[in-house]
Amino acid sequence: MTVKLVIFKSGENIISDVKEGFYGEKLACYILENPCKVFVNGSYKVIDDDQDAGNMVSISLHQWPSLSKDTTIEIVPEWIVTLVEPNSQLKEMYETQVLENGNEIDSITEQLDVSNTD
Repeated sequence: MTVKLVIFKSGENIISDVKEGFYGEKLACYILENPCKVFVNGSYKVIDDDQDAGNMVSISLHQWPSLSKDTTIEIVPEWIVTLVEPNSQLKEMYETQVLENGNEIDSITEQLDVSNTD
C-alpha cells in the first residue's frame, strides 16, 4: 500500500492508496483506490495552561468522486501536478477512518495538530 496525497491541476487534494498502471514500458495511468478529497475547514491556535501554542486545523475527508460508488479510479498522469507523502496525522486519519473501516465513508472530520508536522 502506498498512501499519497495527489494534487490535481484543478487544485483538488486527494488522499488515496496509489498504484501505477503501465502500458508496456510507459506509465499509462495512476490507479487511485479508495480516494478521498481533503478539505481544510479552518485553522486556529490552542494555548494550554503552560502557554504552549499549538496550530490546529480541521480536516474533512469526503469520498471522491462524490456521486460514484466506484472505489477504484484511473487517472491519466497529465491531470496530476504532483504526488506527495501526506503528513503522518493525515495519513493515520485516512488509514484508520477509511481503509480500516470498510471504505464506506461519506464524510469524516477531525482536528489535527500541525505544529510539528513531519
